[in-house]
Amino acid sequence: AQEIALKLRIPVVYFVDCSGLYLPEQAKTFAGQKGAGHIFKMNSLLSAQGVPQIAGVFGDCIAGGGYMPIISDKVFMTEKAYMVIAGAALIKGSKAQKITSLDIGGADIHVHLSACADYRAPTDREVIHLIRKEIEQLPSSAASYYRFGMAPMEPRFSPDELRGIFPTDHRMTYPIREVIARLLDGSYFWEVLPSVGQEMVVGVGRIGGLYVGIIANNQDPTDHPEIPGQKRPGSILYKEGIAKISLFSRACNDDGIPIIWLQDIAGFDVGVEAEKMGLLGYGSNLIYTNSTNETPMITVLLRKCSGAGYYAMAGLPYDPVIQLSTPLSRLAVMEGRTLAIGTFHTRLDENFQIQAESEEERQKIAQGMKEIEERIEKDMDPFRSARDMDTDEIILLGEMRDYLKAITEICYQSIGYRRVKNPRIWSLHDLEALWNLK
Repeated sequence: AQEIALKLRIPVVYFVDCSGLYLPEQAKTFAGQKGAGHIFKMNSLLSAQGVPQIAGVFGDCIAGGGYMPIISDKVFMTEKAYMVIAGAALIKGSKAQKITSLDIGGADIHVHLSACADYRAPTDREVIHLIRKEIEQLPSSAASYYRFGMAPMEPRFSPDELRGIFPTDHRMTYPIREVIARLLDGSYFWEVLPSVGQEMVVGVGRIGGLYVGIIANNQDPTDHPEIPGQKRPGSILYKEGIAKISLFSRACNDDGIPIIWLQDIAGFDVGVEAEKMGLLGYGSNLIYTNSTNETPMITVLLRKCSGAGYYAMAGLPYDPVIQLSTPLSRLAVMEGRTLAIGTFHTRLDENFQIQAESEEERQKIAQGMKEIEERIEKDMDPFRSARDMDTDEIILLGEMRDYLKAITEICYQSIGYRRVKNPRIWSLHDLEALWNLK
């Protein structure tokens, strides 16, 4: 939440009732780069950037729990709350004093003596009321300003229909434009450069009346640009598609348009042809673009999110505002079946059939491949990814538009920290005009 607030310059409200680090698991949370202490660094970075922070202290706030509210601009305490470096039990043991934690760091101390808190109120309800009054004094959202006179509208096609678009088998294709039509206002989509890099779909639409760029993987086979009559599999990044989304991503960044990445990607093209075309260079260009973008990026893992394709499509390591997964998401370097074939490739023929000198040996190889496949299948479970903090949220397909609507509005809430152009001077128009000349 703090990282989102820092990226988008939106106020943070803390409801603090924390007895500090959970000591039985301190080795997991104390010392790491993103351990418990990172919260206080984020408090400081938010303050340094002028992001409003308001804290309500509602209960026992000991050690780290006591530090958390202090850097906030306003701190409210209830009469039963306290903030202390060390609680009464520890002080009794070290100094043989009969004292309570309220005596050490209650509202009497911190509002009237230490000045570590600003206001006190009798109950939780009254503290929340005071916090609401503070928020009312902050600038209002700029979202209505950046709608440029356009009111929000619902898609022509219900987002609930998304559940029927995705096949139950992850190896089967589906029409990505039908997904986009159920996310955008009025289902209106200005597709940019549709005739090149057709394995990728890019364009602009509105969600909640606000402009967003869409970058999505096309699942259907597409025509090979240089070999007439030959098709190439979808959901793979080829040279033309990589160049297309790099260019579009840079244009959205220049115009201040938030980008929504709809990932369902098997990875990059591989082989002699791919290397001759310089895919390593094109891919690095895309990664550089996404690493240096300042416009907000939102990543949705629709289904497959494999290998370097996950990185190239603004996966979590590239700091999107948020990464959403669905129950269908499959996040891994490669599928279990592919890894099993790679592991036992010396024992397989050209058709990936097991070569063995005996039935016993064949069964042993088959069992080894099965175990690898099952293990990777478990690793790809989106709920495991969420548990390991490899994704931020798991949402139902029918909820996707509502989530994107809320996040998009948050991206336009504050002003002055990033460029947001009027649509008439978008770089995207130049891009489209030059391509049409071709």
